[in-house]
Amino acid sequence: MTKKIVITGIGATSPLGGTARDSWTALLAGESGTRHLEQEWVTELALPVTFAATAKVETASVLERHELKRLDPSSQFALIAGREAWADAGAPEVAPERLAVDWSTGIGGVWTLLDAWDTLRERGPRRVLPMTVPMLMPNGPGAAIGMDLHARAGIRTVVSACASSTEALVNAYDHLQQGLADVVIAGGSEAAIHPLPIAAFASMQALSRRNDDPAIASRPYDVARDGFVLGEGAAALVVETEEHAKARGARIYAELLGGAVTSDAYHITAPDPEGSAAARAMKAAIEGAGASLGDVKHINAHATSTPVGDIAEYNALRRVFGDVLDGIPVTATKASTGHLLGGAGAIEALFTVLALHERTAPPTINLTDQDPEIPLDVVTSPRALGDGDLVAISNSFGFGGHNAVAAFRTH
Repeated sequence: MTKKIVITGIGATSPLGGTARDSWTALLAGESGTRHLEQEWVTELALPVTFAATAKVETASVLERHELKRLDPSSQFALIAGREAWADAGAPEVAPERLAVDWSTGIGGVWTLLDAWDTLRERGPRRVLPMTVPMLMPNGPGAAIGMDLHARAGIRTVVSACASSTEALVNAYDHLQQGLADVVIAGGSEAAIHPLPIAAFASMQALSRRNDDPAIASRPYDVARDGFVLGEGAAALVVETEEHAKARGARIYAELLGGAVTSDAYHITAPDPEGSAAARAMKAAIEGAGASLGDVKHINAHATSTPVGDIAEYNALRRVFGDVLDGIPVTATKASTGHLLGGAGAIEALFTVLALHERTAPPTINLTDQDPEIPLDVVTSPRALGDGDLVAISNSFGFGGHNAVAAFRTH
């Protein structure tokens, strides 16, 4: 028997705000989280890109000193988002053996790894911190949440580039359906605004170079788009069976209908331009939800603002929806948040849940001249989604040809 799975708690720390609600409010207001980088290493290393979507609230103002010392920034973000989501869900009384974590990251503890390498070269092996390995491990963020909340039903981390946290959410759905837990904290985090990733992404021509005006650099679907903006942060969702949620009188934001995962097997960085595997993921997510194409009333697109990626996703959407696509409001929230890599799917799932909960599609900023090759109905100011039963999907695609799609419904 298929169980109903619902979202009962949300948490985030993002380039738009230090909480889920602050991030959502800023998104609706059309704000940009992209700003100039003020660190000395930007000029010292002559980086070709001098801006990013940094977290709006520093972790040092939220966490205890001992937590800051023992956690990589990716884990710090995760802990902040996880704690907020847990409190927002009412801190459910659940046996530790029935509480799980499904987390994700695209890169992991890159700050810890590269700082430790600098220390080793400059000061020798005796000065490398003993906590270096646990801090750099990709499973560190999920483990930090799991230990904080005493989750003993399993702490699992998926690493599938920019599809990671959507895949983690799909995993959470599956684990609840399988009866492995009653409650799961799902999400993702990333903290890769470091000179090396910036230089590497810039070298592959993936980043926008609008150093003169960072706030308008991320511009999905615009003819002048020239690459994505690197972002950081985390988002978490408390997911549980409807039966468990109702038994404790929990507030329910939306229903998680499941999702799907496919792969392109096409190229290590470029998406399949035909979008066939991405289309299969969308189609499988919708069919698995028991929904029709006409039931889908909102799409949170992956839409990174790269010249090739945006068109590939459009081709996949058209392959799935055909003419139905013309009447579906599409939002590209990376225009405001930048690209959180492994955390992108989680923050976008959170925005999709709130869009359904408040029946309002958030805007896509910086779209001044829409690419005629991408004739989507792009939401550019907050738009009412209407009454009745609404279904929405959130798309995530990543290097390596990873595709993940999650589906949601109003509750």
